[in-house]
Amino acid sequence: MENLLEYNERGIYCPRADVYIDPWRPVSKALVTHGHSDHARRGHESYLCSDLAKPVLQHRLGAKMKISSIPYGESLSINGVNFSFHPAGHVIGSAQIRVEHRGEVWVASGDYKLQDDGISSPFEPVKCHCFITESTFGLPIYQWPQQAEVLEQIHDWWRANQAAGKLSIICCYSLGKAQRLVHNLDDHIGPIYDFGPISKTNAVIRQQGVALKETKQLPADLEETSNRGIVISTSAILKSTWLHKLGPFAVASASGWNMTRKPRWGGATSKGFILSDHADWNALNCAVRETGAERVLVTHGFSASYSRWLREQGLDARILETQYGEEGAGELLPDQSSVGPDQAKGI
Repeated sequence: MENLLEYNERGIYCPRADVYIDPWRPVSKALVTHGHSDHARRGHESYLCSDLAKPVLQHRLGAKMKISSIPYGESLSINGVNFSFHPAGHVIGSAQIRVEHRGEVWVASGDYKLQDDGISSPFEPVKCHCFITESTFGLPIYQWPQQAEVLEQIHDWWRANQAAGKLSIICCYSLGKAQRLVHNLDDHIGPIYDFGPISKTNAVIRQQGVALKETKQLPADLEETSNRGIVISTSAILKSTWLHKLGPFAVASASGWNMTRKPRWGGATSKGFILSDHADWNALNCAVRETGAERVLVTHGFSASYSRWLREQGLDARILETQYGEEGAGELLPDQSSVGPDQAKGI
């Protein structure tokens, strides 16, 4: 099998095309799967992403950054190598990147989920010879409840807070989870307030034509806030000096990590809803099967454990770093190893 992609100190590299996928150090040409900061970093000379991801990337990286985009499924040739972007289902605009040269096909999946959240373009299986998969939640314990079930839990929590005279605050990531909640919350819950980076991200997404429910901004609408509504925010809101002006409130978080960790915000235990924008154990295995890949390279999260499991299922699976590393080639790295430094995964 031809090695279309390699791992080096800057990231995942395609030598034939001289481009990188989600590089973490400055490069001349970066192909970016989505707008989260551990995948879309500042400092590259040029960026290429999906059409749906471009507005958020431009907002986050700055107006002066040179960012081009391409529709899902459209092929672009770079030095004889064909690249195309395909829906990953992770967040709005997220993509898997298909790389083809002389009949050899690799897919770098970035972050993905198979559960349809109702607002992101659903995950699209892409047939390939080699599949690069994340394993953020690559252990059998991580098996997500259905989205409708989690939403009903949120609605019940909100109703209980209403009865107790408390404002409901849900802390989550500003790109992905926030829009997912705003889009899917019951119409009877309102008004919906957003705060800080979530307000700005919501505005960018609306401007690109995505139908997102109306929200009101905090603290601009602070005086209008009543315990009838719900606030969608990052955890930064808990450090706001004016938070006490909202009156009694209850805090929750929405994250896949809530399956194994007791959430605490501002020193107090909060309600934890299990809602993730990453694939769970069953979805990871389903995605790998549907690619038909002969080789699987695993990165992010529980890469050692998950690659070992895949080998036990008869696949040629390795951690991405050791596949091309000069030292310890073919050996396993510890579970905590991941592609690139400082890559704490988004919730």
